[in-house]
Amino acid sequence: MAVLFLVSVPIAMLNAVNHFAALLLSSGADYLTAFPGEQLHALVPFFLELNEYGIYIAYIFWGLWLFPLGYLVFKSGFLPKILGIYLMISCFGYLIDFVTFFFFPDFGVSINMFTGWAELFLCLWLLIKGVNVEQWEQLAIESA
Repeated sequence: MAVLFLVSVPIAMLNAVNHFAALLLSSGADYLTAFPGEQLHALVPFFLELNEYGIYIAYIFWGLWLFPLGYLVFKSGFLPKILGIYLMISCFGYLIDFVTFFFFPDFGVSINMFTGWAELFLCLWLLIKGVNVEQWEQLAIESA
């Protein structure tokens, strides 16, 4: 699970270079005078679109790490089982969006808009409600 998530970090970070490239092309720096204005205007949206492709490539790993996380939440007993199920469903939301973006680019519907809320719900649950302390302590007593 950790490896899948850690692979996505450099992909997302390197993908951020595309945003900086678009900004640099728009900066009007002196070294950009070597390029005609039309070419510069065409390269800015190119790098912004390239960033979108990079995000969807990172979707593979962002999705795949959610399945084991959801399974662990489901089996733990410290958090609601429905949250674990929703995290596992969210995994497939990311993967479906990746497939539809590359193979059906005109599809235009993002499944992750509906399934991606699972990560937010996990964070909110941990911040507001926390884990089930009684079950946590009972497990500590049983394992000792």
